[in-house]
Amino acid sequence: MRKWWISFTAAVAAVSAAAVLSGAELAAASARPPKPAIEYFHSMTTSGTANQISEIATGVFTAGGVDITRSATTDIFKFPVGTIYITHHSVHHTIAFNRRTCLFTGTDYGTYKLTGGTGEYAGISGSGKAVSHVIGVAARDAKGRCSLTRAPVAFQFVTSGHGPVKL
Repeated sequence: MRKWWISFTAAVAAVSAAAVLSGAELAAASARPPKPAIEYFHSMTTSGTANQISEIATGVFTAGGVDITRSATTDIFKFPVGTIYITHHSVHHTIAFNRRTCLFTGTDYGTYKLTGGTGEYAGISGSGKAVSHVIGVAARDAKGRCSLTRAPVAFQFVTSGHGPVKL
């Protein structure tokens, strides 16, 4: 009977030591910097003339709102609980236009930076990479030629971006 008690006591001591070591490992793990939180931004429109585009953000937070174009390099993401200011830069793009069919396509690869915010997004910062795709059919003029000055007959524009964010 005594041997059983010694074995049991040794087992309890081993389990206790493992628990202490696990606690030490947890403390060490919590001392490591946390993995960056990633936010995903998705923009989409079917209007070739709109200056407001549907915007959905997911990741650290989830929100739906609009992307308001301010200039060729700045936008505002306006959500119900605040806004996010963003600057972006094109790194590489491709464009194709078929003068016979009036089809145009384009892809743009770039970077973005979150430069601040209001409301629940006050103090937001981060940056990342984005890709935009556009496809459309240009309107035709009175002579049947593709017109680049009239609104497109059909248009689709989609942007997806992601990167670490601090909020």
